[in-house]
This record gives sequence, C-alpha cells and structure tokens, in this order.
Amino acid sequence: MNNVFVYCEIEEGQVADVSLELLTKGRKLADDLKCELEAIVIGENLKGVEKQIMPFGVDKVWIADDKRLYPYTTLPHTSILVKLFEEEKPQIALMGATSIGRDLGPRVSSALHSGLTADCTSLVIGDHEDKKNKKEYKDLLYQIRPAFGGNIVATIINPDCRPQMATVREGVMKKEIVSDAYKGKVKNIDVEKYVKPEDFVIKVIERHMEKSKVNIKNAGIIVAGGYGVGSKANFDLLTELAEVIGGEVGASRAAVDAGFASHERQIGQTGVTVRPKLYIACGISGQIQHTAGMEESAMVIAINTDKNAPINAFADYVITGDIADVLPKMIKQYKENTK
Repeated sequence: MNNVFVYCEIEEGQVADVSLELLTKGRKLADDLKCELEAIVIGENLKGVEKQIMPFGVDKVWIADDKRLYPYTTLPHTSILVKLFEEEKPQIALMGATSIGRDLGPRVSSALHSGLTADCTSLVIGDHEDKKNKKEYKDLLYQIRPAFGGNIVATIINPDCRPQMATVREGVMKKEIVSDAYKGKVKNIDVEKYVKPEDFVIKVIERHMEKSKVNIKNAGIIVAGGYGVGSKANFDLLTELAEVIGGEVGASRAAVDAGFASHERQIGQTGVTVRPKLYIACGISGQIQHTAGMEESAMVIAINTDKNAPINAFADYVITGDIADVLPKMIKQYKENTK
C-alpha cells in the first residue's frame, strides 16, 4: 500500500535500460517517502528475471508470466496493471516514455482516473500549499518537464488522485545498482484472474525489428552540430573530428529538420538524452529543447560565432569562432599530439 511502482519493459529476456533507470530513481523516491519500491514485469519465460531487477533496490517484484503476454499488446497489459494498482494502491507509478509506455500509460491512468505527466526530465518529492482552498499537501511527486514548446520548465503535481503517474525518456535518469546482494520478494500474478478473454482479440502474427546502427546514447564523446553548422557538407567536419577522437556525431532538432543529419542522431527534448564524458557543441544556440537532452554531460565545449549563445552557460569551455576555422585546427592538433 502507498508504495512506488515501476513497470519494467522486457525485450528478448532483458529488462530495458529505461526501466532500470526508473528503478534507480524509484529507489530514491521510496527512500524519501519511507516506503517500499515494487516492480512489475509482464511477459513470457520470465524465470529468474528478478535477478536483473532486485539489485536496484527493489523490495517486491510482481511477475505475470504467460505466453500470451509477449510480444506486448495493449489490452492484457492494461488489464493487469489496472487491477494490480486497484488492489495495491501505489502512490507513485512510473514507466518509460517508449512506444510501449506511451501506449500503456494513458490507458492505465484513464481507467484509474489518476492523470499522467509525460516525458518528465526530473522527479522529486516536495510539499504544496493550496492557498485558495487553504490546504497543505505533504510529500507530493513533483513531475518536472519542459512545456510550451520548451520555453518554460513546468512543475506538475497531482494532489488528490492516486497513483501519481509519470513517464520518463531513456537516458534522463542515471542507472545505479544498490547492491548485487539486495533481496526482495517475488509475487507471481495469477494471470487468469487479471485478464478477460476479449483482452486477446489482437494477436501479433509477425514482428520485423531493425536495430539502430547509431549508438549515440552510450557514446563517451559526442560532437554535435546545430543549424549554425550551415550545411550538410559542413557536417563532414564534425564526422571527421568524431572519427579522430573516437566519438559519435549528434545533432540538434534544427539541424535534423534542415536535413543536415538523420533523426536517429537528434539530441534533446524530442530526440535522445545523453550524458557523455565530453560534449562538443558546434553551431548550437542552446535552447532548452536541446539542453534538456545533454545538460548532464561531464564536460561541454561550445563552438559558436555568437559569444552570447545560451549554450555558453552550460559550457566548461567556450570557443568563439567559425567551425570551418576551428574544427580543422582541432583535428590537426589532435593528430599531431596523439600517438
């Protein structure tokens, strides 16, 4: 009762990274609230899946194992979550802002009349005073996300309805194991008691999945370009620098929209979230839509002709100049001084 729940996605027997990141955040929220962290896994052939989950500080793992539950389809997963939440009454429920989470989350929150905040970039516990109705609320979930096209950062609360539901995109939260020896309980769900025959009217006959060839999310070094790069040809300089220093090429939404780079390289609110050791921002102005996806970078170097560009506020080092002049010099110096 009143615990923190995380819905864990499964693909080919592995718990998704975004779910493990949410377990890390869920453990912190549960500690702040002095309650337990619980996880829900729905799929087939899930024997031993708790070994992937419990090290993140999970006190209880709910497992619904049935061959009809994988691959994911909307209706049975919704029925299981809705009934489980009605029984267990969590105060917080989290899931990834993936194709599955964006389908499942709204259905569950609608059935429970709980509301949901999508694409959160931060989750913290805090209090709220409703001065109009003279009410004080303790230990609410602050659901923080960019709003109005990224022009403001909104803090959203849900004082009266439970669970407080939110989705978070992959890479936004850190993934940290509490202890490999952490022991929680396993609760097996009797699937037949949670689903209806009509939940299985849709069956997945065949799946075709193409894995991304770009591993920008896990790159230690990223050379990212914005609209200020000027052209697709100029992006070749970024590619050359990235190859020399062993990094990946990223892009802002403006650069992707202009056709300078592919969408799978987009970093920011509507792209991927990254946290590399080194982030080199080339011709990027630094609007909140972009910085929301890279502000956790360990070190940022900004290269821009505008000395007042907002990205400079995030940068550890600022180079004011044209990338056509700066990048060839960086490439040359690195080659000359690296064995």
